[in-house]
Amino acid sequence: MKQFNSLDEIKNIEETVIDLGNFDGVHKGHQELIRRTVKSAKAAGLKSAVFTFANHPKNVLAGKPVIKNILYPEDKAEIIRCLGVDYLFSLEFNESIRYLSAEEFIHKLLVGAFKMREAYCGFNYRFGYMAEGTPETLIKAGMEEGFGIHVLEPFKIDGNLVSSSFIRRLIASGRVGECKKYMGRNYSVGGEVVVGNKLGRTIGFPTSNILIDDTMVTPAHGVYVTYCIYNGVCYRGVTNVGIKPTIGDNKKNIETHIFNFSKDLYGKRIRVEFLERLRPEIKFGSVEALARQIEKDCEEAERYHRMLDAEKAAKEKEE
Repeated sequence: MKQFNSLDEIKNIEETVIDLGNFDGVHKGHQELIRRTVKSAKAAGLKSAVFTFANHPKNVLAGKPVIKNILYPEDKAEIIRCLGVDYLFSLEFNESIRYLSAEEFIHKLLVGAFKMREAYCGFNYRFGYMAEGTPETLIKAGMEEGFGIHVLEPFKIDGNLVSSSFIRRLIASGRVGECKKYMGRNYSVGGEVVVGNKLGRTIGFPTSNILIDDTMVTPAHGVYVTYCIYNGVCYRGVTNVGIKPTIGDNKKNIETHIFNFSKDLYGKRIRVEFLERLRPEIKFGSVEALARQIEKDCEEAERYHRMLDAEKAAKEKEE
């Protein structure tokens, strides 16, 4: 897959069938849209493409980060690549794009820069200055100028409309166990392990701490069953998200106790996948009471991991 991060980089490309949207989270609705695009492009002998913005337009318009990311940019690009897309146009939403009328957006960007012959978009896609452009605008222009437009109907799972906003609410409320149903994968965050207060080591539960990335949506304060991925290997763990009220830290972070692991990870990058929330974060009356609860949390997390292993083994046996 070729990735273009600016209009200046786009040269000598072939005609495209292009997906239009923010693709934040690349959830199952997005994946269905992309699969249709790739299939249509192959049938027509064209290149499949995805057009998205590297930054969220609403954050630019508000002048502050009002929309938190579900995926890191590199993860979004990798998921799109794995779906078989030929071109990824990941442009910055800036002033020059912000003030394009819907008509200019179509002719300068979609047709002019991206060589669009067909496009796929969601039913609620908006574009152009003040979001004046709609799927109906694209359909009308396509009929007049000879390019095809396909609009994906609302994509639902268990009666819920699958959207990035819906998934953000799941994560922010701690309902991380439901994310895989709508995203096709566990929600995860990553970062460099930093030095904490080292209290965990003194009570028998050393942790690897990563700071909260303010651009990312993060789970509600609480204790979670997790996987920790380090150097390509997946380890079982239990993770606290919050401010550690028992010791009065007040700085929100993510700290993971990795089961049966003794390596020093300071300065290393890890990724934490959230599987299920065990309980909210609680202020205990003493460090001893906290230690007793952590032991219970670890036991419960281990049981959850064993349950997942049993389910996986049963599924593999059926196959």
